[in-house]
Amino acid sequence: MSSPTSVFDGMEAAPPDAVFNVLAKYKEDTFPKKVNLSVGAYRDEEGQPWVLPVVKTVETQMSSDVMLNHEYLPIDGLKSFTESATRLVLGSDGPAVTQNRYCSIQCLSGTGSIRAALDMRGMRKA
Repeated sequence: MSSPTSVFDGMEAAPPDAVFNVLAKYKEDTFPKKVNLSVGAYRDEEGQPWVLPVVKTVETQMSSDVMLNHEYLPIDGLKSFTESATRLVLGSDGPAVTQNRYCSIQCLSGTGSIRAALDMRGMRKA
């Protein structure tokens, strides 16, 4: 009996992710005093995830906030956040801000932000 065919038969696998390859190499390393500097959460001395106290505090505040809803944000993110981040990075009185020559978007995660930046790079005007 032949195995069923799939639309994925013959598809070439993507190359391994370089960032996660660092984590794989860390796990393979037998040095007892190694330090994990790859992706992931902060860790305690036993290697267990450690949540920053401020994160726990904010999570508690958010979970008890009756005014907080679960509506989707606009496609470019929360305007008050993107405006504040822009002013933090470029300066409230920076030329790009005062001349209105900037665009801000909110992305999901560090890698999501990097991906968006690289995608936008190809859209830049000459």
